[in-house]
Amino acid sequence: MPPLSAARRVTGVTVALASGVAVAVQSRINGALGVRLGDGIATAVISFGVGLVLLLVLVPALPAGRRGVLTLRRALVSGALRPWQCLGGMCGAFLVVTQGVTVGTLGVAVFTVAVVAGQSGSSLAVDRAGIGPAGRQPVTGSRLAGAALTVVAVLLAVGDRLGEPGTLGLAVLPLLAGVAIAWQQAVNGRVRAAAGSALTATLVNFTVGTLALLVAFAVDLAIRGRPPGSLPPEFWYYLGGPIGVVFIAVAAAIVRFTGVLLLGLATIAGQIVGAVLLDVVLPTEASRPGPTTLLGAALTLMAVAIAALGPRHRWIRR
Repeated sequence: MPPLSAARRVTGVTVALASGVAVAVQSRINGALGVRLGDGIATAVISFGVGLVLLLVLVPALPAGRRGVLTLRRALVSGALRPWQCLGGMCGAFLVVTQGVTVGTLGVAVFTVAVVAGQSGSSLAVDRAGIGPAGRQPVTGSRLAGAALTVVAVLLAVGDRLGEPGTLGLAVLPLLAGVAIAWQQAVNGRVRAAAGSALTATLVNFTVGTLALLVAFAVDLAIRGRPPGSLPPEFWYYLGGPIGVVFIAVAAAIVRFTGVLLLGLATIAGQIVGAVLLDVVLPTEASRPGPTTLLGAALTLMAVAIAALGPRHRWIRR
């Protein structure tokens, strides 16, 4: 595949930045709902379920959605798309569970930078393996430097909380979710390419994720022996699903322009900026963004710029 123009990469990065800010908002919403319900899995079921209902209305109503479903079915029958490539929603489900379980304790900023640590390294591996629709992406000096600088930013952002064992233990969950996100973005991009519709790819993602969460919720309910808390009446608690629909659709549409690493770094930068703004403007008990967190956010933005605009010299060739 020929290299994409700088203009397309910059456009893709800009869109991914905006979607990252939306994910930070989603994390705050799902974290608050998780605290309200006292059940992270139930929170994830609600978030994915609302998104799925929205998609079940939109996809049949739009010609592109209907065409995408038919095209996707033909791709699966012909073998052009493998069934395992449709399982990205399981990774998204895990991410939403971690939002409900950990954001109330960690705060949005610390949760987000923990996701970064997992996503940066795994995105390099996913790109190198050619799992995404853009094919194999070389490990260039700028891409490697961008990923490394992002990890440094993470360490700075959580540096003032490294002495809290409970915080570090909880941070393992979003760390693992970050590893899974890179693979999710890659395979969702494959589904989008096969279906010719980002909306159809998003429907597949939410269907798989919701089914996985319903199974997990049934097991959790059987073990706990008691239902989650009552549903809150405020409408904003249920906006996590629609935000997720927009994010997954955008990621599936632009990953072919950016590759998985650059998409991930740009999304991360948006999440960091959005998370810090939320923790500053609408603080919670877990929100403690100090100078190191702000410096970490600035370094993350710099890392994205290096990866997006740096020289395209290959360090590792096919």
